[in-house]
Amino acid sequence: VQLQAFGGGLVQSGGSLRLSCAASGFSGVDWAIGWFRQAPGKEREGVSCISRDDDNRYYADSVKGRFTISRDSAKNTVHLQMNSLKPEDTAVYYCARGWRNYDYWGQGTQVTVSS
Repeated sequence: VQLQAFGGGLVQSGGSLRLSCAASGFSGVDWAIGWFRQAPGKEREGVSCISRDDDNRYYADSVKGRFTISRDSAKNTVHLQMNSLKPEDTAVYYCARGWRNYDYWGQGTQVTVSS
């Protein structure tokens, strides 16, 4: 089982990025996938999660209306579209398998938003 997060980068405030979490070794449609982030000196926080049936999506209050989570079942990939990015969104972003409990984690991808 592997999760690979990619798509991070450097973007100006107000810009957009799309993160992707590619799953291998299991069928992504059978599992919920969550996105987390951790900024320097801060605790890791949950950003968004999509349920295994895609019926439920969770967003942290800090990203509601700006971030959208979606699943590409054909590619076994979950995307996190991030719009209207703010400097406070700067963090390492991780994806993980699960809903409230997470058993596999991908490596992080750095997102840096300049003011």
